Amino acid sequence: MTTPTLEVDSRGRRCPLPVIDLARAVPTVAVGALVAVVADDEAAAVDVPAWCRMRGQEYAGAEPREGGTAYLVRRVH
Repeated sequence: MTTPTLEVDSRGRRCPLPVIDLARAVPTVAVGALVAVVADDEAAAVDVPAWCRMRGQEYAGAEPREGGTAYLVRRVH
């Protein structure tokens, strides 16, 4: 299990809210830091990697968390 610098709890929030939460969180961490957005909405499995591609951030994978999945994003810029 990877330890992110910041973990954002988006469980119970539906698309597109987990990605909006992620977009707000990424600028708050240093370049190179890892942000995890934890979501239970299945759409996040597609939305988070797509957001990373569109915004030039690194999608670092997914890990199970209690009640959802943590989608890991490394801040590139």
